[in-house]
Amino acid sequence: MSPPPDNDRTVAPDTKDWTWVLERPCPECGFVATDQSVDRLGAAVRDNAASWERVLTAPDAAVRPDTGVWSVLEYSCHVRDVHRVFAERLQSMLAEDEPQFANWDQDETAIEDRYADQDPAVVASELAAAAESVADLYDRVPAGAWDRRGVRSNGSEFTVETLGRYHLHDVVHHLHDVRHAAARLTVASYDRFAADYRDGTATMPDVVRALVDRFVETVPAGARVLEIGSGSGRDARALEDAGLSVRRTDISPGFVALLREGGHAADLLDPLTDDLTDPQRPGTPYDAVWASACLLHVARADLPIVMHRLAVATRAGGFLHASVKEGDGEVWSTHGSIEAPRRFVLWREELLRQVFEGAGWRVLALGHHDGLRGESWLDLLAQRR
Repeated sequence: MSPPPDNDRTVAPDTKDWTWVLERPCPECGFVATDQSVDRLGAAVRDNAASWERVLTAPDAAVRPDTGVWSVLEYSCHVRDVHRVFAERLQSMLAEDEPQFANWDQDETAIEDRYADQDPAVVASELAAAAESVADLYDRVPAGAWDRRGVRSNGSEFTVETLGRYHLHDVVHHLHDVRHAAARLTVASYDRFAADYRDGTATMPDVVRALVDRFVETVPAGARVLEIGSGSGRDARALEDAGLSVRRTDISPGFVALLREGGHAADLLDPLTDDLTDPQRPGTPYDAVWASACLLHVARADLPIVMHRLAVATRAGGFLHASVKEGDGEVWSTHGSIEAPRRFVLWREELLRQVFEGAGWRVLALGHHDGLRGESWLDLLAQRR
């Protein structure tokens, strides 16, 4: 990983050796190299590139969030060049016996190529093309070539397989670095189309009704429920109709405004950073949490933090319902109730279970259902330890 430049564009030399990510999980971005199947390297690179194209559309993409921190634009330029460099290295490994890679000073490149002054739209196009080129190379690696070797200028040795996993970590880690930009874009999309979303989701699907009924049967009568991602308020009404007390919250100011206009108390709340204490019952933990189709917008590395914070806010023995989309990686979608880009983080059953169990919850049930557009969902019912 390259340390970001200061505002005067100087870059501290990168002296760290990141090859350790091939042996153990990255504690910052959550990447686990051994979980990456070589037959999905190309697809994973393409999925990652699609997210960079989206975050580059942010109006503040060229603005550095803090002193010494790259902007989304600068990170994107770096990721584009990472794809180009790794394509060269991969080609040399497939064509030569144990080639030595040419040295690449990524910090000097950022200064010489004036990353901060480049055009976001041009960078988005170049990044997509570079990602597609190297992804195609991974797709076409012959079955017997994954063990071919190459050597970096500092002496680090790679096989084609470990080079691909190391490469993927680099771009995944940098997407983690700009995850807040992706979150802001998603919130902005909901804000812009809050009323359309409300109208498009007014009718509760039968499968969601069944999950509401299960939740109501599980929690104590009259339970105080913290709802994360209330959206239009549809689920809260159903829970209240069943006799529960619901605190409506959402990260979208547009949804909160709609809820208040409808006569409901609602709080603007980010479960990753904001105080989760119930303002109506200070010092009293919640009996349960309802988080339907909202945690899928939380960055992968942040979900364990959110789940731990929700556990702390819930009494021992309390309950939680959550639902997320099933799959690998993350996608940007303009389908569904609103035609605006939103980031969805996809999960597999076992990893999702590990996150919840590690955050202080005991998973009682983890099921599957098909969505209205054929997508697969994971439904989880858990109890606070």
